[in-house]
Amino acid sequence: MNLTQPLHKALVECPQAEALACAGRRWTWGQFADRVARLAAVLQQLGLQPGDRVGMLGMNSDHYVVFFHAVWWAGGVVNPVNMRWSAAEIAYSLDDCDTRILLVDAHFHGVVGGLKDRSRSLQQLVHWGDGPAPDGFIDGPALVDAAMPVPDALRGGQDLAAVLYTGGTTGRPKGVMHSHASLVINALSANQAAPRPIDSVGIHCAPMFHVGGMALVLQIVQRLARQVVLPGFDELPVLQAIAEERGTETFLVPTMLKRLVEHPRFAEFDTSSLQCVLYGASPIDEALLNRARQALPAAGFCQLYGMTELAPVVSALPAWCHAQGQPPERLRSVGRAVPIAEVRIVDADDNPVPPGTVGEIVVRGPLVMQGYWGQPALSAEALRGGWMHTGDGGRMDADGFFYVVDRIKDMIVSGGENVYSAEVENAITQLPQVSMAAVIGVPDERWGERVHAVVVLRPGATLTEAELQAHCRTLIAGYKCPRSVEFREALPLSAAGKVLKVDLRAPFWAGKTRNVN
Repeated sequence: MNLTQPLHKALVECPQAEALACAGRRWTWGQFADRVARLAAVLQQLGLQPGDRVGMLGMNSDHYVVFFHAVWWAGGVVNPVNMRWSAAEIAYSLDDCDTRILLVDAHFHGVVGGLKDRSRSLQQLVHWGDGPAPDGFIDGPALVDAAMPVPDALRGGQDLAAVLYTGGTTGRPKGVMHSHASLVINALSANQAAPRPIDSVGIHCAPMFHVGGMALVLQIVQRLARQVVLPGFDELPVLQAIAEERGTETFLVPTMLKRLVEHPRFAEFDTSSLQCVLYGASPIDEALLNRARQALPAAGFCQLYGMTELAPVVSALPAWCHAQGQPPERLRSVGRAVPIAEVRIVDADDNPVPPGTVGEIVVRGPLVMQGYWGQPALSAEALRGGWMHTGDGGRMDADGFFYVVDRIKDMIVSGGENVYSAEVENAITQLPQVSMAAVIGVPDERWGERVHAVVVLRPGATLTEAELQAHCRTLIAGYKCPRSVEFREALPLSAAGKVLKVDLRAPFWAGKTRNVN
């Protein structure tokens, strides 16, 4: 079992069918596989040995999809680099897992120009893009055009396939290790949990360096479906791609979905082909779902929940749960476990807790990571007892649907009471004036920590701190209500669309030795 098997299947079943489209370029499966085998040859010429890591830094593109499969075809391990990182952060991720080769598209030449001086591991910068390679770069396209295809290395299921660096919310990023088997099985399981037609057309705008974006690539390739790749999310190009390519599926975080359906030019585009909208990073509120259902009547909505350590999908909230007439509270769930995942809620001693009780979400199954690169103690702690400890606080209902309550480490302790920020955020976002809200704990002399809300209002809306607090008191206990409220134009978001609470907390905790009080 390995990640190149779908290409062999495609060469037998549909070599002339279209696999990829991007920026006017179109690739059949036969052309795609040929390009993969030629780039694999170049990587081996550059000294790649089985198990060696290869860095990848670029915008979403058809080339990036080729990079993934060429590294695996050559026997290597992918290390997708966060395109928002500085040169120093890139150097850390390369050195941490001893990455010697970095594939770079033209957008990032300026970022990596002095990278060899910063990194002790990096030996070769491979340019990818139009035009000649800059000084210090190897001309990748020229070498590929001259190369002869090499046979697939055919790595085994338990061989390492990827080192994926987490966001590094505390300390240095951790390199999450995944095997060929964990990534293949997760893609197959996600396809089963969120069924899509074999002839579907994926509109891909999620960042491919992120585990979610990479997983979408693998899900589409596993089905031998077609994908249209966009450099990133922008409303008009996404709408245009859906209309012109007759896109049937896409992945959007709720903030992206909101921007899409509320765009003033939305009605100009024919989006009737869209059958499946996958979303993640956060639940969808009922008001947005109703607006999206109205705008995209042919589409079903499916939430996928997971994390880098789980390859990444561990649960799905299927389309039928989003249908009109279903209990609205179900939308706050992240669904049921996908077929190959076993999920429990446990207490601080790792004992299972009864339904409805909040504890830590733990997961086991073939989707779980092998560990963190070079950090055996941290790996053992996260994987203790054979279960991946997610760090997410949650509860499970009697029907097996589970609910993420908060990151355990983000829990607010105010006056000795535990406050889960997601519950407060759910209360705040029921106000029609509120577009987004994030709740954090900040230092307080009396309470230790106080509940602080950071709120973005809808355009033209007005709301006072007192009005927000009065509303919350009608829905949640008084100790959970925000004691202070901050109104902002926008919230800081990660590349995956998640609110960066570490950035919101930073000004309040600066100069303190720890981030709890």
